[in-house]
Amino acid sequence: MSSAPSDQPQHDRYRIVDLFAGPGGLDLAAEILDVPSIGIEWDDDALATRQAAELRTEAGDVRFYGPGDLRFSDCNVLAGGPPCQTFSIAGNGTGRKALDLVTGFIHRMHAWYDRETAGRRGETWEDIQRELDKLEDERTGLVLQPLRWVLEAMLRPRHGDEQPRPFEVIVLEQVPAVLQVWHEYEKVLDAIGYRTWAKVFHTEQYGVPQTRRRAVLVARLGDRPARQPEPTNQQYRKGVIPAELPLDGVRESWVSMADALRDVYTHVKKAPKRDMPFRVVSNYGSGGDPKARGRRDSDQPAATITGKWKRNRIVSTGTAEIDMGRLSNEEAGVLQTFPYRYPWRGSDPAQQIGNAVPPWFGVHVLSAALGLDMPDEEVRERLLRWPEQKSEAPDATEKREV
Repeated sequence: MSSAPSDQPQHDRYRIVDLFAGPGGLDLAAEILDVPSIGIEWDDDALATRQAAELRTEAGDVRFYGPGDLRFSDCNVLAGGPPCQTFSIAGNGTGRKALDLVTGFIHRMHAWYDRETAGRRGETWEDIQRELDKLEDERTGLVLQPLRWVLEAMLRPRHGDEQPRPFEVIVLEQVPAVLQVWHEYEKVLDAIGYRTWAKVFHTEQYGVPQTRRRAVLVARLGDRPARQPEPTNQQYRKGVIPAELPLDGVRESWVSMADALRDVYTHVKKAPKRDMPFRVVSNYGSGGDPKARGRRDSDQPAATITGKWKRNRIVSTGTAEIDMGRLSNEEAGVLQTFPYRYPWRGSDPAQQIGNAVPPWFGVHVLSAALGLDMPDEEVRERLLRWPEQKSEAPDATEKREV
């Protein structure tokens, strides 16, 4: 079994395998940091986007792969964001049931690992997977796949190895409702030699121009825990301007929608300029009631960019609220901190954009988890100017029957 990570913060000592990689938010963050990565993804639209962005990709179902596969044999960092639909509704009975069900399976997986290490017979992973295959919504069980990869790497030699080689670092993220699952993960990971933390982050505190909240789990093998990303910006509070937040006075203001778009106009001269100021009027989740529609002005961060963002109207800030045209894919991507020129492809780019990891938040999380320097303005410039400074990396996307 390999030793814990060294204290030397080298970009090139890490190789990331990104499960449920989507259109590439975390992989783009890794590219900006010069950390090699490969993503596994099965959605055709997301695959088309990844291919256009020249991100290294294995096209297929995460369940049919493992750390012992040749393509991932050199990966020492496991990352991923499993599908979250069944947990996003955790406030009602369905979501609560899904969380409880997954918690039970996590306990069974831990017991499977303990039996394997002790050489005892009993329920195997294959037995557990057969039960997962019977679930009414298969997405519920997908949140267990990262743990399966971790345990298999602890138990089985990798391709060409004689001894198991565990992942040195684990980085997982999802909607806040999944935090309970991450805490259950922590119990298992702590027991097998990792130091962990899991918490919910406000992404506007990391320069993302929206008030998106994400539950992140980071684990590091050995006695030295990974550090948490240090906030660089103030938290947004409705009706309170940043100057009125003395406790956060040492941090910069949150980034507004207008700030993010102005950065684009500075770096991408051909980008069409949107008239400002403007107001975003949400029509999602309002039940058709105009009074229930959320509103954010362009001098504020956006509300969470979901897969339904195309329902939002862009209007003038006056009383009349004159229509100013919907957000383009490029603009919505910018509010997720994707570069303006990111090549969205497929039949439903809106869903890809809404589901993606904000790359700039990913840069902060990866930098902290891997012990790299805190990202500075030069790193930010690389993201804004992408693809002008794309790192040289393999770009083949391989299809495989699943």
